[in-house]
Amino acid sequence: MMINEPLEVTLKVTRVFETMNIPYLIGGSLASSLYGIIRSTHDADIVARMLPEHLDSFVCALDDEFHMSREAIGDSIRRNVCFNIIHRETMFKVDVFIPRPGPFLHSQLSRAQRHQLFAKPALTALFASPEDTVLSKLEWYRLGNEISDRQWRDIVGILKTCEDSLDYEYMNKWANELNVSDLLERAIDAATSE
Repeated sequence: MMINEPLEVTLKVTRVFETMNIPYLIGGSLASSLYGIIRSTHDADIVARMLPEHLDSFVCALDDEFHMSREAIGDSIRRNVCFNIIHRETMFKVDVFIPRPGPFLHSQLSRAQRHQLFAKPALTALFASPEDTVLSKLEWYRLGNEISDRQWRDIVGILKTCEDSLDYEYMNKWANELNVSDLLERAIDAATSE
């Protein structure tokens, strides 16, 4: 079980998604810390399939506790891009990614794994699977010109920690689709040689 302020703030958002029946998953460094090497983070990354009809209820549910712009959120939903909200008390930022529907998004959401994060009360949330966390981080690593040591350590950390339980066939299939096969191969080599 992971217990910390970033998770507590993140769960405030995921509870709203669950109440509204919005498919979501927690990814990024919170997911990589769950499966690999724990590290601090300045924000949470959530992938959510939000639609325009979700806007008013979402804003109404969180407006008291978070700084947010209804207009920016509405624009992000229409354009399938990221928006962020900031928790007023802690100033912790939650980035919500609204990806375009597609096969990889469908696969990620269908494979999301529920984890218990706190014992009392028992709080759970859906996280990207370890494989999908690796694949997403490989995509971000490539988009960032392959220079982020933190992203690379996160990737290798998951591959080392979860080595015996990972679905390599699934990762290879999607790495090929996402054009990160070479990076996955390098990361696996790095994880097994350390």
